[in-house]
Amino acid sequence: MGIKRYFVDELKRVYQERIASAGRAEADAALEAEEIRTASNRREDAKSAELQNRLAAGHRQRREQWVDEVDKLIAFAERGIPDLKPAAKIALGALVDVQIESEEGEAEERTLFVLPVGAGTEVSGPGGDGFVSVVTPSSPVGRSLVGARAGDSFEITIEGRERHWTITSVG
Repeated sequence: MGIKRYFVDELKRVYQERIASAGRAEADAALEAEEIRTASNRREDAKSAELQNRLAAGHRQRREQWVDEVDKLIAFAERGIPDLKPAAKIALGALVDVQIESEEGEAEERTLFVLPVGAGTEVSGPGGDGFVSVVTPSSPVGRSLVGARAGDSFEITIEGRERHWTITSVG
């Protein structure tokens, strides 16, 4: 199995855990609302039951969003994850190494995986060896990456801090 496929499978696993967790939370909140409703007719209890119903609805929406996202991830992977050459322009499916320098001159290196969903998720490598951060083309970092090549640099301000990014490799 290629490393990109491994990371996609890890992201699917993260989504499955999120979906299961949201489903449990949704069921728990709905059960709590029903128990409150049947136990009492007091006005305060009705408000509490309604709050639990809204909580269950929020968990359901989040679960449905994650189901939609994992479906998009699976469809992307089934079309084939591209194997980009080192000089290629960054596109969906690119595995990108970057060096990030802060205003203070501190530098760090990261590996990013450009995917249609999963922005901000970090997945571990085989055997827990390192990790990659998922970015999407619609995220600020993703917008700067897509179409760029190894050696290109750009500035991004995140959380009020400007940082200089340099693409060191593309795969």
